[in-house]
Amino acid sequence: MPLALYGHPFSSYTQKVLIALYENQTAFEFRWVAPDQPLHMAEWQRLWPLRKFPVLLDGEQSIAESSIVIEHLHLHHPGPVALLPSDAQAALDVRFMDRFFDLHVMSPMQTAVNGALSGDAIRRKDGLAFAQEKLEIAYAWLDTHLAGKTWACGERFSMADCAAAPSLFYADWTHPISGAHSHLKAYRERLLVRPSFARAVNEARPFRAYFPLGAPDRD
Repeated sequence: MPLALYGHPFSSYTQKVLIALYENQTAFEFRWVAPDQPLHMAEWQRLWPLRKFPVLLDGEQSIAESSIVIEHLHLHHPGPVALLPSDAQAALDVRFMDRFFDLHVMSPMQTAVNGALSGDAIRRKDGLAFAQEKLEIAYAWLDTHLAGKTWACGERFSMADCAAAPSLFYADWTHPISGAHSHLKAYRERLLVRPSFARAVNEARPFRAYFPLGAPDRD
């Protein structure tokens, strides 16, 4: 039975797992969760009542949470690109950076998005202000961390980069990365041309009008 991934191409956390699948050319069925796909919607809600993207179905086993999905793929469906190093300390570094991008880049960006989706002008303003403050701190730390590195944890593409790509993609739309953070800007550009992420970006392109803060005419 082939792998099945429930999610949506415009979802940042779905993209995180898509990058991992595309990196290793892992065969899977993409089951879009959308109002015009009621069967997929019902299956997704049954598999994960918390209703968060994405969910991976591997035979009879369902796996939720993007980082855990990628770890599952690494353990049970490995490919030529090892997204977690075999060395325990190196793997811990990757997991830390994965958490950094999810918690300190993706999460503030999502606060701004949720504020805009609320339709309340004050919540929109407050959410954006919160995101700008937190993202600027994260950007500064990342810019120092990335100096001399090709990828998030060195010279090998890893799970941390799967997390970085969509989080920095949407965060830069929310609060643009300034020229003062040249290492971070260059890293985001490298992610954009990585074939696995470039594919995910292109698949999500038709949905850009739905970004509630307004999608810039770039990327």
